[in-house]
Amino acid sequence: METFLIKAAQLIAAFALLVIIHEFGHYIFARMFGIKVEKFYLFFDPWFSLFKWKPKKKAATNPDGSEKASWRDTEYGIGWLPLGGYVKIAGMIDESMDKEQLAKPAQSWEFRAKPAWQRLLVMIAGVLFNFILAILIYAGIAFSWGEKTIQFEDAYEGMDYVPAAQEVGFRNGDIPLTADGVKLDASDRDHAMRMVEAKTVTVLRNNSDTITIPIPDDFIFRLNEDEGFFAYRMPVFVGALSPGEPAAKSGLKEGDRIVSVGEIATPAFTEFTPALKKYAGQAVEMAIIRDGALISLNITPTQEGKIGIQLSPVTDVYPIKITRYTFFESFPKGWEIGTTTLSNYVSSMKHVFSAEGAQSLGGFGAIGSIFPDSWNWRSFWEITAFLSVALAFMNIIPIPALDGGHVMFLIYEIVARRKPSDKFMEYAQIAGMVFLILLLLYANGNDVYRFFFK
Repeated sequence: METFLIKAAQLIAAFALLVIIHEFGHYIFARMFGIKVEKFYLFFDPWFSLFKWKPKKKAATNPDGSEKASWRDTEYGIGWLPLGGYVKIAGMIDESMDKEQLAKPAQSWEFRAKPAWQRLLVMIAGVLFNFILAILIYAGIAFSWGEKTIQFEDAYEGMDYVPAAQEVGFRNGDIPLTADGVKLDASDRDHAMRMVEAKTVTVLRNNSDTITIPIPDDFIFRLNEDEGFFAYRMPVFVGALSPGEPAAKSGLKEGDRIVSVGEIATPAFTEFTPALKKYAGQAVEMAIIRDGALISLNITPTQEGKIGIQLSPVTDVYPIKITRYTFFESFPKGWEIGTTTLSNYVSSMKHVFSAEGAQSLGGFGAIGSIFPDSWNWRSFWEITAFLSVALAFMNIIPIPALDGGHVMFLIYEIVARRKPSDKFMEYAQIAGMVFLILLLLYANGNDVYRFFFK
């Protein structure tokens, strides 16, 4: 339950930030062009809201005496349904479907009264702000933490691969070398995507053999079920000992490396855990490397297969390449990471339009699962930045009811020099909303199905 709450808290915090920034983009551009914004809400508020505030009204007029739009026209609030957020822009056909307002003559402060180019900028602003937010977050990460990578060739025990990767030919311990003949670099943020989409990947196996692995076209869908691809193998170096537990009683010391349990070699934690369970409750001889020398100790794992040690973190085991960025250097790096992330995301979207891709769609459960089990600020910001890129792209898709749908119709208006009729826009908005609701139900239904039946 604690893990669920931590993941849920991270999801809600990230989602709230992204929604506020997205809607603020629409809001600030609307205000720049003198358009009245009637509501600005985080989350939706059908029937009631958790909080709302309407500033005291003060008369605002143009020089000619006509009514002037002001920030005081807006009701600011928080809804109870955390499925997004919205700004209600006066004179715009949106999810509010305010037909009564649209039936009246257009006012100077309404969206529909403004030139097409201004309305286009208002609609693009939400997507633009989400992408800018992602770049700023990536820049902040580069400035605050720098870039820490373990080069593949320095990870002498190689990688642990998920079952789907092992099915196509990868083996635990393989060190990635090239994808379609191009050298793989752990510093490149798209190295995993390059491997997934390659025709062939070469790896170093047993630190001696170069193996070429053909990658099937549907590999990315198999990986979706495993939620990953590979991770650095963890050699069993003792980072800390629990007092009174078998390891401490046996004379094991911090810094020791356990390389075998009985007759089972344990080059990494992957092999170590099942080996302990095999010898649970039994005294077993373990081979230890201490200060370069090989020694042996007899240790009796508990009935649960534990000996009371904490592993040294992977960053203490393998050499780390650290790249630092100054304040001004961090912004080009943020742009580089943001554009690379967007490019990879757009490239991966082509897989969605297939039977396997449709089955891999996920809702809030799938999104929440990518957050770590414990709160880690760097992970939180990296995931939030990625979601901001994804939200920007998804919103610009030309589907009615999304920003991209409004942009599509505005581009049509600019090219054709005439607006689509209000009735057409109403029907398009309804169709888009129905489609999005069905898509939302389908994606979250996939989450439920995977949780209970897979």
